[in-house]
Amino acid sequence: MAAPVAPLARSSKTESYVDNKRKDDIRQANIIAARAVADAVRTSLGPKGMDKMISTASGEVIITNDGATILNKMEVLQPAAKMLVELSKSQDIVAGDGTTTVVVIAGALLKQCLSLLSHGIHPTIISDSLHKASIKAVDVLTAMAVPVELSDRESLIKSASTSLNSKVVSQYSTLLAPLAVDAVLSVVDPAKPDLVDLRDVKIVKKLGGTVDDTELVKGLVFDKKVSHTAGGPTRVENAKIAVIQFQISPPKTDIEQSIVVSDYTQMDRILKEERNYILGMIKKIKATGCNVLLIQKSILRDAVTDLSLHYLAKAKILVIKDVERDEIEFITKTLNCLPIANIEHFRAEKLGFADCVEEVSLGDGKIVKITGIKDMGRTTTVLVRGSNMLVLDEAERSLHDALCVVRCLVNKRFLIAGGGAPEIELSRQLGAWAKVLQGMESYCVRSFAEALEVIPYTLAENAGLNPISIVTELRNRHAQGEINAGINVRKGQITNILEENVVQPLLVSTSAITLATECVRMILKIDDIVTVR
Repeated sequence: MAAPVAPLARSSKTESYVDNKRKDDIRQANIIAARAVADAVRTSLGPKGMDKMISTASGEVIITNDGATILNKMEVLQPAAKMLVELSKSQDIVAGDGTTTVVVIAGALLKQCLSLLSHGIHPTIISDSLHKASIKAVDVLTAMAVPVELSDRESLIKSASTSLNSKVVSQYSTLLAPLAVDAVLSVVDPAKPDLVDLRDVKIVKKLGGTVDDTELVKGLVFDKKVSHTAGGPTRVENAKIAVIQFQISPPKTDIEQSIVVSDYTQMDRILKEERNYILGMIKKIKATGCNVLLIQKSILRDAVTDLSLHYLAKAKILVIKDVERDEIEFITKTLNCLPIANIEHFRAEKLGFADCVEEVSLGDGKIVKITGIKDMGRTTTVLVRGSNMLVLDEAERSLHDALCVVRCLVNKRFLIAGGGAPEIELSRQLGAWAKVLQGMESYCVRSFAEALEVIPYTLAENAGLNPISIVTELRNRHAQGEINAGINVRKGQITNILEENVVQPLLVSTSAITLATECVRMILKIDDIVTVR
């Protein structure tokens, strides 16, 4: 009986069939899911792009044009599509702007990859060619770029306003762009000229007024009221400011316990002690000449009691309580003072000095402004106003993008044209390079070049122009050597985009292309999804 079994075993070895269908299906599913995400944000690209209204589960409504924000709030379940969300986040971290562009490029590349895969080209070959093409693309972009100096304020403002033009608050770009530039330039440290920490620019949002009322404050702004309970001062000239992290209130026992007082005289003694304790603290504070207190929020017990507020008011000390813990670092850096953690360490050299601390009423609330700070640290505050919360939040996001754009220019001081010009130029040069290459690589590079045309195409489409004729005309102009010809959305035709002041930092374009190709290569290399329960 053993004989007939042997040939069976042998034939199953030689004639085994490996099912590749599943791998293709997974790739296709991944690519289609990721493209769906890219198509969702595609309409919000460019100055004429549409805005998205996002309604969260908690009933909060967000209106935004920022690719990273849209994708962040979207509930994406497919794992490959989640990679596109991460992609726009990383672009937001690297460059701050171009978050929509990077996703749209990735989507276009995936579309080209689908057709290449269906032609039977191996994913690894596509992936390697994409890598080569992206390195070449970065070289081409760098060759196109125009160097810029930080002293050239005009160019910086141009690039910031280009970033703001595609946002909801684009009509205010003439106000917000110079504001962003001044904010970044005021925090650049001359010792480390190419590093900007955007945490040194604090954005305070206050409802009321319009975006026109947004201002740059040289000093500190607190979105809080001064404690009025005991009739303390609301304006102090020549202020000596202390930032304290202890409580001005009677001490509590360390453990949860209750003290039983049987005798009324003992009760009096306790109250008297409390009073003396608080008075002692306030005398020490007053002795250093301090007349403004910023008190950190406390979790253990009330930072200040009515009694201590009363004594502080009598001592003519202005009190701002409930300062958030994470703001302390910013405040001390700005005021050039040290936080005081214990009453015993309260000394005059730890105080900060300012010309004026006053409470200003704004809209329906009040804010505290500290101006004329002596030896002020390299920080700055932007007070953003808006008629409703949606506009306020969007103004803050747009301002953040503009700040990031200026930061990019500080890091890498090159400008490049906007309006689809660099993408078409890349597409042309890579197309020419593909003709030199041999074999499959040339196919892949050519499709990479075609994919880049999606940016000018989408720009034209969103502006309501005829995309095909515009892109064809653009190609023609670039072939004649007009490197900076781009789509002028306002006039609806093709012009030299540098003269129209549509510029962006080099870093935004290069990082968009490198990050998009990296993401696409990762999606290509995946051939199976294993769910672990």
